[in-house]
Amino acid sequence: MGSTPLPRTAVVSKLWDYIKKNNLQDKANKRNINADAKLKEIFGKPQVSMFELASLIGKHVK
Repeated sequence: MGSTPLPRTAVVSKLWDYIKKNNLQDKANKRNINADAKLKEIFGKPQVSMFELASLIGKHVK
């Protein structure tokens, strides 16, 4: 995300920017996010719901 620490809300916001920029929202169900290679490392699976997003990110931030 960068060289300086960010609050969790900023991390989620930047992640949504990335998801939208790369068209990773599922076309059939907008509540699901399809992981590309980078996000698959964070998510651990090919698709997550937007509700799972915060908990999955929580494992990677202090």
